[in-house]
Amino acid sequence: MKEKVLAKAREAKEASHFIGKASTDLKNKIILRMADYITSKKDELIEANKIDVANAEKKGLSKALIDRLTLTEKRIYEMVKGLEEVVALPDPVGEITKMWLRPNGMQVGRMRVPIGVIGVIYEARPNVTVDVTGLCLKAGNSVVLRGGSEAINSNVSLVKILKDALKDEGMHEGVVTYIDIPQREAVLEMIKLEGIIDLIIPRGGEGLIRTVTENSRIPVLKHYKGVCHVFVDREADLKMAEEICFNAKVQRPATCNAMETMLVDETVAKKFLPKMLKRFEESRVELRGCKKTKAIYPNIKDVTEEDYYREYLDLILNVKVVKDMDEAIEHITKYGSAHSDAIVTKNYDKAMKFLREVDSSAVFVNASTRLNDGYQFGLGAEIGISTDKIHARGPMGLEELTCTKFIVFGSGQLRQ
Repeated sequence: MKEKVLAKAREAKEASHFIGKASTDLKNKIILRMADYITSKKDELIEANKIDVANAEKKGLSKALIDRLTLTEKRIYEMVKGLEEVVALPDPVGEITKMWLRPNGMQVGRMRVPIGVIGVIYEARPNVTVDVTGLCLKAGNSVVLRGGSEAINSNVSLVKILKDALKDEGMHEGVVTYIDIPQREAVLEMIKLEGIIDLIIPRGGEGLIRTVTENSRIPVLKHYKGVCHVFVDREADLKMAEEICFNAKVQRPATCNAMETMLVDETVAKKFLPKMLKRFEESRVELRGCKKTKAIYPNIKDVTEEDYYREYLDLILNVKVVKDMDEAIEHITKYGSAHSDAIVTKNYDKAMKFLREVDSSAVFVNASTRLNDGYQFGLGAEIGISTDKIHARGPMGLEELTCTKFIVFGSGQLRQ
């Protein structure tokens, strides 16, 4: 096993030198050929996926996981559309982001370059195989993929298609390598390969991300969980607040940028909460409230200290009445996960204070936390959302899959 993982990583390392210097036109041609091949092979992909789905059902895996695992014609079309969108994005590689002149006449600048080899470890969703490949390739990187065992037939079929596209465009096939070893030990071997793999990106549940982070010898970009908040200020437009809070919780509750706790200023709580909480209940949201919330809306569960730390990924919501914005910020600082947090207010000074003091990857004023997304931010597709503070933070698009190097233009300058 160790030798096989090492061989695949070395293949990716070798390929990185070819894709790293490829022209934008060639990279785009490869990605479009991948899109064409996926379209033409969709029936084969669906058949391979049916095997994975059947195995998942036999094992009694959750309906939510089986839903993420399932490939339909619509989802295959979305993968293809995603590749086409990556082609339309500007190529960051080679961009000179800044230049400045030194007193000795030397010009110093920064240029964007590929990171090199990116290892991506993910769970049930086979669409990640395609999304990640398109982004890494456009940014000039090769990629080592390790998908979950539950999607192995789907992923093997997809990787074969992606490799065929690379081969037919004359590119090293190691640009995309896939570790098809289902045992967990394969991941532990992969994350030891410092000097070969340059960056690890785990995509999945908190357990996976913690395991990778605690054992990796390679830098890891991560977010453990999304404990997101919306604070309804006393100077909020309450109709707007209702729509934002509802969207943040109900539109797609199983995402990392969905609201888990709603904070409401006590000045407007009696006016805002009855209608808001009734609307949540009508949409089958399980409510858990603090004492002040229950005094206004009694027939809901008590919220516990542990609940405030939880990422439910479900139609469950904590509700807390706070004295003011300062208490709301204190709550977010203590219980939040630095992912996505929002304030609803008409007060500019409060909005700016919230933006400055809430230390999250994305902070919103009068908008839903569900908008923390690369596509919504105009970055195109994304490889994930990072809550780290080094290298990349927030949605990771093409620029975040590059790093910079210094470039220097001289005319014979020497150090004195």
